[in-house]
Amino acid sequence: MATFLYRIGRLAFRRRHFVALIWVALLTLAGVGAASAPPAGNSSFSIPGTEAQKAFDLLEQRFPGMSADGATARVVFKAPAGEKMTDKLNKAAVDKTVRELGHGSEVASVADPYTGHTVSRDGAIAYASVKYKVSGMELKDSSRDALKDAAQQARASGLTVEIGGDALTAMPEEGAGELIGIGIAAVVLVITFGSLLAAGLPLLTALIGVGIGVSSITALASALDLGSTTSTLAMMIGLAVGIDYALFIVSRYRAELAEGREREEAAGRAVGTAGSAVVFAGLTVVIALVGLSVVNIPMLTKMGIAAAGTVVIAVLIALTLIPALLGYTGRKVKPAGEKSKLLGGGRRVKKPGRPNMGTRWASFVVRRPVAVLLLGVIGLGAAAVPVSSLELGLPDDGSQPTSTTQRRAYDLLSEGFGAGFNGPLMVVVDAKGSAHPKTAFSEVGKEIKGLKDVVAVTPATPNKAGDTAIITVVPKSKPSSRSTEDLVHAIRDKGADITAKTDAKLLVTGSTAMNIDVSQRLNDALLPYLALVVGLAFLLLIVVFRSVLVPLKAALGFLLSVLAALGAVVAVFQWGWLSGLMNVQQTGPVMSMMPIFMVGVVFGLAMDYEVFLVTRMREAYVHGEKPTQAVVTGFRHGARVVTAAAVIMIAVFSGFIGSSESMVKMIGFGLAIAVFFDAFIVRMAIVPAVLALLGKRAWWLPKWLDRILPDVDVEGEGLRTRAADGKEDERELVRA
Repeated sequence: MATFLYRIGRLAFRRRHFVALIWVALLTLAGVGAASAPPAGNSSFSIPGTEAQKAFDLLEQRFPGMSADGATARVVFKAPAGEKMTDKLNKAAVDKTVRELGHGSEVASVADPYTGHTVSRDGAIAYASVKYKVSGMELKDSSRDALKDAAQQARASGLTVEIGGDALTAMPEEGAGELIGIGIAAVVLVITFGSLLAAGLPLLTALIGVGIGVSSITALASALDLGSTTSTLAMMIGLAVGIDYALFIVSRYRAELAEGREREEAAGRAVGTAGSAVVFAGLTVVIALVGLSVVNIPMLTKMGIAAAGTVVIAVLIALTLIPALLGYTGRKVKPAGEKSKLLGGGRRVKKPGRPNMGTRWASFVVRRPVAVLLLGVIGLGAAAVPVSSLELGLPDDGSQPTSTTQRRAYDLLSEGFGAGFNGPLMVVVDAKGSAHPKTAFSEVGKEIKGLKDVVAVTPATPNKAGDTAIITVVPKSKPSSRSTEDLVHAIRDKGADITAKTDAKLLVTGSTAMNIDVSQRLNDALLPYLALVVGLAFLLLIVVFRSVLVPLKAALGFLLSVLAALGAVVAVFQWGWLSGLMNVQQTGPVMSMMPIFMVGVVFGLAMDYEVFLVTRMREAYVHGEKPTQAVVTGFRHGARVVTAAAVIMIAVFSGFIGSSESMVKMIGFGLAIAVFFDAFIVRMAIVPAVLALLGKRAWWLPKWLDRILPDVDVEGEGLRTRAADGKEDERELVRA
């Protein structure tokens, strides 16, 4: 592996014009494809195999043209103080708005508040329901604009008007957080390299990689039904790993220069050694992201595969474009330990022979491994305590910021009709196999009315054939509450009794039931997903490190950091700690996607630091150093770069904490704090402490396993036997 990548690095350095041209052509091609691709709507959302999805599919068959999963909007009106919605002028304004709402080409129906009896008992609040032919994720922007315009016209009459439902999705406000994160990354790179040019290379190549990845996703969005969240995740992950991978290559290149090697040879060795670590680190991220497909949620699968593609691009750029650009820079990129003329006049950064911070820290840890290990484990364990009270759910309009119209509509409906009115349940009764369908419909209604936490049950609405009916159930509690979830399960539990009595089948659906089913699907998939991802990566790391205990330690450390990060998420977003600082306006259940998402993404990123740091230790060990000295050597060469990489990744993820969207804010915070825990506590403290305690046993591998494992030579042992001048014939690359 190292020798093959060494040849690629030298070839890219020599043929830099050709390599640069290829990447520019790919970027241009992706950009043209994105610009010329048809505009993609929001991706469709389906959860195959869940009861809610089965009910939607049944409604599509039995109620043709109904669009059971079509978007809905509730236009909520509130009369001025002292007035009622039944007053003549207010009623006229509402009637005009209802007529305007019915003009859209995607509108299926509009329910008038007065004929539909959706006026509150005190007459202060009313709402009109709008049903669309397509789902909220497929709704055109023109339909949303028409909805907003109709509401604005009603406001002109003096009414308070807000819009709720899934038809008007709250788009996150694009703040300066992402740009600040990139700015911090640039500052860290300048400090790390002491050179503006060297610092600019990782940023430039990361932006090129993200540009190709996101543009390709945009170009394929319509054909593959990819939503905007897909490109957001790809950009977040691609930018972070793109900077990190390039950082490691450039850093190793400068280290090779400091040892007196020629620039082409240094580029080849940098790609051969650090590049090997990049390949395997990238593979762990790809495994984690592609593994999201085991959850069997199509949208999540597409997000994972698209983000994995961006990671692959980042790896290829680090292996080819970075050495090509280093060929262009010439002597402007200084050896390690020297600053550029602009930042330091070409002087050495520190006195020769003086131990750097990484060396001093590693020496401290190997002298006191037990104390450091206990302190790290206890600290992460304390941070993980809140996980014991973790509550999962999917956000609804009640979790939106109070500044959004969705949240204000949610609050108005709760005020006028009760908290459960924001999450009605749709009960579908399939009486096709029943001899008396009407009796079955009536029996279902009676059974549901007798359940706890039910406020209202509407009469059954049958289809034309009379074999299927819809019953709407209004819970007493809000949609995201435990009581509403218990009610959904209680209704479903009644299904067996209903079938036994009437031969009719009962299914519960609607947005609230769908959210509950999604959460359950994610919970059920967490352990299989964890086993798959950790298992595959464990096997991969055995090949990389040729050890059993080092990969085992890596996996256990990852579990510690993920649990601690989830604990921090619970403390902030569920308990409300530091909610003011994070601008969390509404606490509640943690997004059900968060645990499995963090397992996937954080595992891949955590293994980056494990591979980059421990391969340096392994390299020193196989070259004859004692185990504890190898730990110190690994930190001397890798700690500064790993620290910079972690700070950069934390800065990039933290940029998303400023988003107005609670889901994006939670993801940004969770990933940032997870990287902090994993990089600075697990990899920089617990890992060297454990390796110091294990000694030579850390690198133990059964002889039978050693014989069957492929020798990938990540440490670059094969490069040590090469001639000093490093002259290569390009045809060797073909033979490799």
